[in-house]
Amino acid sequence: MKKTFLLALMSLSIALQFTYAQGALEQKNDPFFGESCTSIMVGKKATTDGSVITSHTCDGRYRTWLSIENAQKFDKKETHKVYKGTLKTETAWDQRKVELAGEIDEAKSTFAYLNTAYPCLNEKQLAIGETTIVGPEELVNDKGMFLIEELERIALQRCTTARDAIKLIGKLIKKHGYGDWGECITIADKKEVWQLEIFGEGPDQIGGVWAAQRIPDDHVGISANISRIGKLDLKNSDYFMASDNVFEAAKRLKRWDGKKEFKFWEVYGGVEKPFKIREFFVLNHFAPSLNLDFEADELPFSVKPDKKISVYDVMAMYRETYEGTQYDMTQNLKVIKKRYNDKKEVIGQDTVIAPNAHPWPTGNTRNLSNFLKEGTIEYQRTVAVSWCSYSFVTQLRDWLPDEIGGVAWFSFDNPGQSPRIPIYAGTTELPESFNYCGQKRFRADAAIWAYRKANKLATVEWQTTREEMMADVAHFETKGLEDGAILETKIEKLIKAGQKDEARKLLNQYTKDFTGATMLRWKELENKYWGKFGLGF
Repeated sequence: MKKTFLLALMSLSIALQFTYAQGALEQKNDPFFGESCTSIMVGKKATTDGSVITSHTCDGRYRTWLSIENAQKFDKKETHKVYKGTLKTETAWDQRKVELAGEIDEAKSTFAYLNTAYPCLNEKQLAIGETTIVGPEELVNDKGMFLIEELERIALQRCTTARDAIKLIGKLIKKHGYGDWGECITIADKKEVWQLEIFGEGPDQIGGVWAAQRIPDDHVGISANISRIGKLDLKNSDYFMASDNVFEAAKRLKRWDGKKEFKFWEVYGGVEKPFKIREFFVLNHFAPSLNLDFEADELPFSVKPDKKISVYDVMAMYRETYEGTQYDMTQNLKVIKKRYNDKKEVIGQDTVIAPNAHPWPTGNTRNLSNFLKEGTIEYQRTVAVSWCSYSFVTQLRDWLPDEIGGVAWFSFDNPGQSPRIPIYAGTTELPESFNYCGQKRFRADAAIWAYRKANKLATVEWQTTREEMMADVAHFETKGLEDGAILETKIEKLIKAGQKDEARKLLNQYTKDFTGATMLRWKELENKYWGKFGLGF
């Protein structure tokens, strides 16, 4: 009996790991794979508490290790090394396939920052989200020095405001060249949030083209792998910025004749229209009164929400899979459920969503379902995806000291299932398991697998596990915000008393304790689901 049970568990474990690896491979060959990140932005007058929000899902096989890089001071003669290839490393000291792209003058001093695959938050409450917007291949120049993640890194090291970050990035691109595909970074500070879109100028031109547009303070915006910036009103510098070659390069590259109305997304983005399902769903969700049309040629760049948005609302949007709407991938996955009386006699039946139906089917699952009955699952790119490396929702609050004003609500793996961990701008140490990437292969020492195992097991019978898992997610969100308010009061008092070292220690311990609590609960869920599904229930 014990041998049979252990064999069942081993078989399920192998199947789950194969499902994950196979799913990632299928996504790479899927035409939707380029839709690999989502960033939602909210201005300070659109949030319930006056915070500025930017966010990011890193969807794909990118590194999941993260660290805090300390502030530093440098000699005038020192240079800053710029690298390519850091997105796929397994640890901070893994140098496989990492190459030196060049060097630039080092700053006299730098700020501490949270070093994720796409660096995201510094100690001065400057935060950056990211989404790849691809664009035409003819614009790419891989000889340019900078990939987007390195531009983010330098901006966080050297800047305190979104405007300064945009200007610095523009100067670096012009001087040293942009070597990446089309990218959007959503840059926020304590006052405002901007969307910056960048493309190359072609394989024979060192430089790049870019445009930036500010999200109005009372609006919400989204970038989801499509260029969205349209008309450029460069006379209105409070809301628009662009590279000085933005129009000239378009003519030289024969992407614009100088007569037709100039729309950045149309000229450089290489798309038919500047939105797909995610942009439509998010904007329509927050501003239903606008009656946005999915069949429209263009949507507003940003919208004023019908009611103010809380950080809870943004977290919830990152769990979105469109269930209950016409875009629900589980809506046709139904079974008959019989109803019984006390005597175990059938007294009726209902048609219900199948217990094993979940909104993250692999390509093989979709193909099988559609082979059995055409049109059973129509693929939709959901906001939450199972191949996510990590995600964060960052709040920036100008009424608090920087150490606690900025907080990244961070999660590993599928944002539709995982809990969020608060990492404050003043944090200087992270848990040991954060040092290891688990996205390339299974590693027991990598933090992501503390959540992924339970998450994957939950999808075996998602219709019965979801309620419990979502209750735990909600518990930790509430705990983080409520306990965080108490912590922030303590930290503020310590900072005012000049006890910054004690404040940092308390912040570090809080993140470690919170991480430990979530890992313990997800381990309990994992064990529970192994016991349930390993026996064939």
